[in-house]
Amino acid sequence: MLLIRGEAWGTELTGSVYERGEDAPRFRGAPEEDAAYVWVCDEFYEVESGGSSLELGGRTIQVAFESPMPRGFDTRDQAVEAAKEHIRTQFARVGVAADEVDVAVEKADPE
Repeated sequence: MLLIRGEAWGTELTGSVYERGEDAPRFRGAPEEDAAYVWVCDEFYEVESGGSSLELGGRTIQVAFESPMPRGFDTRDQAVEAAKEHIRTQFARVGVAADEVDVAVEKADPE
C-alpha cells in the first residue's frame, strides 16, 4: 500500500493506494475487484455551521466529510497522479492553492 500525504497550512490529509494483490476495503461504491490499483481518501468541504472543527493556517474552520469515493486504476502511475490531484482538490475546497500543498508518496509499513 502507498500512502499519499498532502500537507498545507499545518494540516495534513492522507489517503491510500492499494496495490495489485492487496485487499482494498470493500463497501458500496468500491471499484470492481479486478482493478489493479485502488485509491481511497476522504473528501471534505467547508461549511458555515456543524461539521467538524479543523485548524487551518492559524484559524479554525468547520468542515463536513463525504463518504470516501474509491477509484480503480490500471496502472500505479495513474493511481498516484489521481491521488495527488485529489489531495490538492480537497485543500482547494477550503481555500488553499494547489501550489501551497506539499504532496508526498511513501510505501506503508507492512506492520
